[in-house]
Amino acid sequence: MDKIIINGGKKLRGTVRISGSKNSALPILFASLLTDETVIIKNVPSLADIDTTISFLNFIGKPAVKIGDTVKADKSGKYKHIAPYDLVRKMRASVLIMGPLLARLHKVSVSLPGGCAIGARPIDIHLDAFKKLGANIEVKEGFVHTSSKGLLGNTIKFRFPSVGATENTLLASVLAKGRTKILNAAKEPEIEDLANFLNAMGAKVSGAGTSTIVIDGVKKLHGATYKVIPDRIEAATYLIAAAITKGEIVLENANPNHIKAVIDKLKKSGMTIEIYGKTLTGEGAFVGANNYSPSTIKIKWTKPLKPQNIFTAVYPGYPTDVQAQWMALMSLTKGKSEIKETVFENRFMHAAELLRLGANVKVEGQSAFVTGVESLSGAPVMASDLRAGAALVLACLAAKGKSVISRVYHLDRGYESLEKKLKKLGANIKRQQT
Repeated sequence: MDKIIINGGKKLRGTVRISGSKNSALPILFASLLTDETVIIKNVPSLADIDTTISFLNFIGKPAVKIGDTVKADKSGKYKHIAPYDLVRKMRASVLIMGPLLARLHKVSVSLPGGCAIGARPIDIHLDAFKKLGANIEVKEGFVHTSSKGLLGNTIKFRFPSVGATENTLLASVLAKGRTKILNAAKEPEIEDLANFLNAMGAKVSGAGTSTIVIDGVKKLHGATYKVIPDRIEAATYLIAAAITKGEIVLENANPNHIKAVIDKLKKSGMTIEIYGKTLTGEGAFVGANNYSPSTIKIKWTKPLKPQNIFTAVYPGYPTDVQAQWMALMSLTKGKSEIKETVFENRFMHAAELLRLGANVKVEGQSAFVTGVESLSGAPVMASDLRAGAALVLACLAAKGKSVISRVYHLDRGYESLEKKLKKLGANIKRQQT
């Protein structure tokens, strides 16, 4: 397995372009199954999860190919209705195959995705929504078998605003007969992006980005060309990279409104942040920066930072996917801070690896208590999941000496050209292929 080797202590400076959103691109690519016509998706990042999804589309019967940052999913014929374990095990987002195939074929059999390093992440909310739409569900021999005689719109209230369940329900209901109303829906920008894509194909979806989404079913969807929004988690990670290395970075093709909770915490800690050509008004939204017009963000370290507590929450709260990176930053911020994880039950595994670098972190239940240290020292560490891996990269960039990060295949799932981008910013980083 490949390793990443970092000689830390260098201040990051320069400009980095933020890639398209992985968490938008995945459901949008699965949504291409809702039409037999050609779909062209632009601003798609080059990541392992994207490759897995393209393999999935080809296996199911939707010929797809990626050239540069554009995926073309071509005219299709007959679809398979079975998603085997060998494909599903590579990526939990594979369960998003269920919605479109249930809508198109009225049946789908998907292998259960199995365990996840950061928590149980059950799909029962997805299945309950399918039942509300009139589907029959049977779990047998490691597969979820879902079928219907035709989906019917209904009112569905989630007990928790699950992103995946909201996406799967959207994908299933756009071709259902009648009106579907999703209550307590996830509000993430990726949900809004998926809805915009579905509408570009002829769907009738309103309210995406709020807690109530209304879908009026249509008989057929057509092809479309669409551009994916920027990746807010990648953007947040590079902002924290500037903070932890006491550097100065300009982010291009970023959307500050999508990471306002992170920007607010960075500002309160003492970082200087400018949104080019934008000002703050009203409730603090960045004028001119929305889903359709990416902006340029400049972040600069000018003085020692102050510790800031965070607690993760569903959007628009502080994102759980940036919790690990914040812990890395607080490890080098003088004073004490508390990080409370409310979304996943097992998302502090990076804490033990940060201790190997010299951090002072104590985990108690859902909270991690961090006491900032003067410096970190390079050491061998291991990534346990995607965002934990990002946190280790950030910590190693700031640490004195050499660090070796193993199991970096986790990083390849969510950060496009990570070493190249960091090297361009001045990091001493390389990948060792084994």
